[in-house]
Amino acid sequence: MSLEIDISNIRVVLVNTSHPGNIGASARAMKNMGLKNLTLVQPGEFPSGVAVGRAVSAIDILDRAVVVDSLQEAVKDCGLVIGASARSRKIPWPVIRPEECAEKAVTECRNSQVAIVFGREDSGLTNDELQLCHFHVQIPTDEKYSSLNLAAAVMVITYELHRAALKLSGDQPQVEEDYWDIEKATGEQVEHLHEHLERVLIRLDFHDVDNPRQLMQRMRRLFGRIRLDLMEMNILRGFLARIELYLENPKPGQKVRQKLQNKIESQTGEERRPSPKKEIRKRKDFADTALNKRQVNTMAEILEQASKNKRKISD
Repeated sequence: MSLEIDISNIRVVLVNTSHPGNIGASARAMKNMGLKNLTLVQPGEFPSGVAVGRAVSAIDILDRAVVVDSLQEAVKDCGLVIGASARSRKIPWPVIRPEECAEKAVTECRNSQVAIVFGREDSGLTNDELQLCHFHVQIPTDEKYSSLNLAAAVMVITYELHRAALKLSGDQPQVEEDYWDIEKATGEQVEHLHEHLERVLIRLDFHDVDNPRQLMQRMRRLFGRIRLDLMEMNILRGFLARIELYLENPKPGQKVRQKLQNKIESQTGEERRPSPKKEIRKRKDFADTALNKRQVNTMAEILEQASKNKRKISD
């Protein structure tokens, strides 16, 4: 969603970032939320292919990134500096939540440069660095594990910056009516649905009018919470009408079931009864067997006769 308020005067400052992947992921978070300016204070490794890989389509932010030697240099031209801190310090300092941080930053960036400062992955910002900040911002987390990944912290704060910019732009959140494809059912149409539903429930002996037990009130609450559209209501009315039709004449359903049963039985009967082709094949096989048997018998007779002739000649 585009922003009417220019938040390009807000810069993200990363101090002594040790892992280049966090630089790339932070750049990606910035581009997601419409920020462009990244300043790096003595990064452990930059430029880096790892940072480029984690940045994905935010390489332009890495290309524009400014590398400096100290936090003082990074914020010297800023009218508002807010430092991210996960723990309390010995000297009390004004502490704000992410949403307050975003409101102050977006309001201030119209007139001056604003810096949001994030510290090292393992130790955050030092006390001396935090004293360069006007406010400290703390992201609420579970007390058992409050340490956030650097890029995750950047995403949380930049998201709040984007939200604050949308709010000040007068851009209202998108409501359901803006994108729903079917118009909502009217009160009269929904009332007809309730009447239809009650009529069917009575016929099904599900709803006892003498002992209703708040059934219809609860059904009204259910449909009221859903807020049916016209298509959904028509589907329900059609479903109820089909139930009524079946209650009045259940025979069509019986006919369908009987037809299906007959079809199954006929298919079973066909499987039991051999096909004409199979019958012909069986007959042919029988004839071939009989012919072979006759040929064997004839051969035996010939051999027996030859043996008798041989004995006569010998005699």
